[in-house]
Amino acid sequence: MELIQQSPQMFAYLAASEAIGHDHPLVQETTARLALGAADAYSYAKAAFEFVRDTVPHSADSGDMRVTWRSSDVIEQRTGICYAKAHALTALLRARGIPAGLCYQLLAADDGSNPVIHGLVAVKPPGRGAWARQDPRGDKPGVDVRFSLDGERLAWTVRPECGEVDYPGLYAEPHPAVLDVLRAAPDRPYLWRTLPTGL
Repeated sequence: MELIQQSPQMFAYLAASEAIGHDHPLVQETTARLALGAADAYSYAKAAFEFVRDTVPHSADSGDMRVTWRSSDVIEQRTGICYAKAHALTALLRARGIPAGLCYQLLAADDGSNPVIHGLVAVKPPGRGAWARQDPRGDKPGVDVRFSLDGERLAWTVRPECGEVDYPGLYAEPHPAVLDVLRAAPDRPYLWRTLPTGL
């Protein structure tokens, strides 16, 4: 899928912020540890993806009631939903100078009911002409996500007949609809009732 940068300047996809805090000491420490075994940008990006996918359980899968949204909190507390895990992966990629941004899908039930936004990351390692979407949400029965630059291995493929959508926007910062609900939620049950249903 061709993504449309919401910011024309590539440096926006390398910047640090409160949510994508790649300048935080814990993010820097994690980056340095992951980089030890990485021979190049591709192997580092894959290692960062697998770290977030495998060592930060999706809070709905694990039953964790905490809500995280800052990349450093996601790494420290080892919990988060798809958006939070995307923030952590984006921070780890940017910390190594690899452009990364946030993108989204609209998913729904088979009959089109219960629409909800799902968060992804797009990465553009050096030498790559196009952005490649990644889904660090984590595996569960029926979901098998992988790091891939040559064919998407996402948790879900959208079904237009169910009203699902691949949004083409590539954001340097979390979409306000996403960030607002994360910040406002005292716990995951509250978050589940307020998840955005469109962008």
